[in-house]
Amino acid sequence: MVISSTGDVIGPILGLLNYAGLAVFALTGALSAARKRQTLVTFIFFAVITGTGGGTVRDLLIDVPVFWSHGNIDLAICLACAMIVWVLPSTIWSPRALDWLDAAGLAAFAVYGAAKSLSVGIAPVPAAVIGTVSACMGGIIRDILAGDPSIVIRPEIYVTAAALGAALFVLLTNVFGLASPLAGTIAAAAAFILRGGAIRHGWCLPSYRR
Repeated sequence: MVISSTGDVIGPILGLLNYAGLAVFALTGALSAARKRQTLVTFIFFAVITGTGGGTVRDLLIDVPVFWSHGNIDLAICLACAMIVWVLPSTIWSPRALDWLDAAGLAAFAVYGAAKSLSVGIAPVPAAVIGTVSACMGGIIRDILAGDPSIVIRPEIYVTAAALGAALFVLLTNVFGLASPLAGTIAAAAAFILRGGAIRHGWCLPSYRR
């Protein structure tokens, strides 16, 4: 079992989602630095900020100790991801690698953010919102640091995918009574599929036209 900063117990499946989200977001941060031809220090900085940014915002919103300040593994994962991107040749990463890794991180953090919020007594609707915000924040911070247009202001589906994952987890656990591991798996898969469809097929929400 994984123990949250407040002592609440979160199952191993959701704990793995947290670590997976952390790792893939850290990879996207390092890949963003690679695209800008930055130094190793910048690789590490981007990986750490992108990997931990969403979770930091989540923990501040639910008023618990920030997750990476009470152990070594979270920052170690970010450092390892930065080094992986630094040492491997750029040719192994596809042009859309950042998008697909970001989609995986988005799905994982949306579910884990909602689950952790519920575990400390946050009401279902705010828990879904916090899960959505925490899933998107790492990518927003990464894009700002890299000087790229933020994904959240593009028309393609992004925030909606995070909201689907977070809301579906809350719905499955609180309304239908599914166990958290199964609900988390279903919700994360749904979020990833929706975001993957946007990446592959260009799915977009309608824009304001008045």
